[in-house]
Amino acid sequence: MMAEAHLEQTLRGAGERITPQRRLIAGILLDQGGHLSADDIHQLARREHPRLSLATVYRTLRWLKECGVVRELRLNGNKYRYEIAREETHQHMICLGCGKVIEFTCNHYPDIQQRLDREHNFCVTGVRVKLLGYCAECQARINKSTS
Repeated sequence: MMAEAHLEQTLRGAGERITPQRRLIAGILLDQGGHLSADDIHQLARREHPRLSLATVYRTLRWLKECGVVRELRLNGNKYRYEIAREETHQHMICLGCGKVIEFTCNHYPDIQQRLDREHNFCVTGVRVKLLGYCAECQARINKSTS
């Protein structure tokens, strides 16, 4: 995960001012581990800056995305979620019941990508895998309601 000092250095390299609001929003994403909507970030940020507007959150997220610090994800439905961009590749499992997002890493992906590249003469430049299903809590809730 991107350390706070590295994040600060990356943002300074973008050439724009790092306002307290920008620092707060980036910090929230670092602290929370990502997969937050703009509304989630707004609610958390308002604890520290009660007058912070949702528009400021969206502008800051767009800026962080342009700097390459934040990745915008559409995991489930129409709502975008945001996470700190990382070097290592990871995928997501999304619960269809509660919306919980679980990250996982597939160690077989590089081999699969190479094989698919060869078989289909296709150059893969990126991948987004999302698995849909139900987390343990939602499975228990579903099983309880059908019993």
